[in-house]
Amino acid sequence: MNVENIFCSFTESDFESHALALFRYQYLHNVVYRSFCNRLKINVENINTIEQIPFLPISFFKTHEVKTGSFVPEIEFWSSGTTSEKGNISKHYIKNVALYEKTFLHSFKHFYGNPAEYCFLALLPNYLEQTHSSLIYMMKNLISHSKYAESGFYLYNFEELLEKLVILRQKKTKTILFGVSFALIDFAEQFSIAFPDLMVFETGGMKGRRPEMVKEALHSILCNAFGVKQIYSEYGMCELLSQAYSHGYNLFETPPWMKFLLRDEKDPLCCNKTIDTGVINVIDFANIHSCAFIAIEDLGRRAENGKIEILGRLDNAQIRGCNLLYSV
Repeated sequence: MNVENIFCSFTESDFESHALALFRYQYLHNVVYRSFCNRLKINVENINTIEQIPFLPISFFKTHEVKTGSFVPEIEFWSSGTTSEKGNISKHYIKNVALYEKTFLHSFKHFYGNPAEYCFLALLPNYLEQTHSSLIYMMKNLISHSKYAESGFYLYNFEELLEKLVILRQKKTKTILFGVSFALIDFAEQFSIAFPDLMVFETGGMKGRRPEMVKEALHSILCNAFGVKQIYSEYGMCELLSQAYSHGYNLFETPPWMKFLLRDEKDPLCCNKTIDTGVINVIDFANIHSCAFIAIEDLGRRAENGKIEILGRLDNAQIRGCNLLYSV
């Protein structure tokens, strides 16, 4: 299938047509996905809506090589995990890294415009300490597109980061601070700055470094520390190529080639538009070489204008779906 035509606007009908065609393509060419569908006794000819498409449990990326077709990957992306999860991490085998670059650049431009116009500061210590991070790859690329020499990465050098923020505020530079939650909280406990035009993006949980916090409390602390009105968020994972973004209040929007659906928490095969709160399924057209239909382990609530509020991780998520596929 041609991936060049996915970075465009879709009508609902066009999106569904593309999704159904991609489903049939991946059923034919993805051994793991086809075996999963067969285990569920899916009749491909009876799949006529996106809600009927089977979604592969994300846990399969920990146990199988999820590939559409046969290829030697140009790069591998691994999930970060916690110390206790090492050896049990997800791996995404990337056939064409240029497609990943094109995907995150189109997504960023869709929501925020030209990355050259921003200074990017990346406070991502745990990701920098690892290899195979899709987030670090994305940030390095965005930084390379920035016209500002101040763009760069930070480990735990908070004083240097504060000095940089002060300079950028004085210059009235459009600035984005990407940070993992625990590092942003660590910074907020030691320093504060009134930088109301700063765009603070938190990219995820505490990664075992701190107790988990509800988003409202986390964002309140960060708003006070940076003097901003709202906290932005980026929602991505190594198993996907595309990202969703929140412009505040934990309400996420997807780019045109990506969609969130909700499934019934008690019936993982029940997915329809009437579910207001459920577990999230993701369609990602950019995942043509992997699997475009993934059942993830986060809870979501339907909000206005097609947005989804991310409510947090599903309890006992590690065991969901693990017994649905026989050895392949």
